[in-house]
Order: sequence, then structure tokens, then C-alpha cells
Amino acid sequence: MLPFKKILCPTDFSEPALTALKRAEELARHFGAAVIVAHVIPPVPGPHSFPDPQANFNFDLPLYQQELAIHAEKVLKELVSHQVSPEVRTRDLVTTGEAAPEILRIAQQEHVDLIVIASHGLTGWRRLVFGSVAEKVVRQAACPVLTIMAPPGAGQ
Repeated sequence: MLPFKKILCPTDFSEPALTALKRAEELARHFGAAVIVAHVIPPVPGPHSFPDPQANFNFDLPLYQQELAIHAEKVLKELVSHQVSPEVRTRDLVTTGEAAPEILRIAQQEHVDLIVIASHGLTGWRRLVFGSVAEKVVRQAACPVLTIMAPPGAGQ
């Protein structure tokens, strides 16, 4: 096996992502690697995305995005503290954007040796509509990617 030193494990806080985090932890223990646990907040559509862009929404988009990030950071810290052994070096990372491009950007920027990502097992029309973040990451990543499949029925 390759000597992995830095592992990226993106999470959407789902059960399959939790399973992927456990696999990343096991690999980190085996190789003495660090794990970056990342969550990508999808972009929030602004008023320009609605049929009447002139409508007054009285909505503070930057404040809302900031609150989303603060909440995600809190949930991510709790997840890591409860699910990953303290003997494994971890770093939490929250970013905003489209999931696959952000995961790929983080992997490149952080020089990770491995990405461990959950696949929700979407098929049929769901896959066509929602796409597959894991598939995009597998196809475009510059490093090895380990996909952890969701149990049957979990992606629906």
C-alpha cells in the first residue's frame, strides 16, 4: 500500500459519510496519517435567482451564509470529537461552493495523498437530477480516491 500521510474525508453529515470517516480514521491509524475532515456548504441562491429579482426579500444573504458556516463548523467539530480517536491528527475545514470542485480544490491545495468519500448510491433519475459528487471526484482527482458505498436503500 501507498504511504498515505494526509487524507481528505469530505462529509455531508450523512450515515454513509460517517462510515467513510471511520474508514479514513482506520487508514490514518495504520499509516500515521493526518485527516482533514471537510464540509462544503452549497451556495445560497441570491435574489437574482428568483422570478422577480426586484422583490424586496429583506434577507441579509452574507449574514445567512456566515450563520451557515458557524453552524457547520460547530457540527463538524462535534462530529470529529465524537467519531475520531484523539490519537488521530485531524483538522476541520468548512468551505462554501459546489461540492465536487471544492473537494478537488482542497485536495490539491492541501497536497492530500488520498480522498475517502461516501457514495450515496443514487441511481436512475435521482442520479441524473442530483449527479454524483463522488463520481466527479473519482474522475478528476489527482490522487487516489477510496469510495465507500452506502448500504442498499440509504441513498434514496
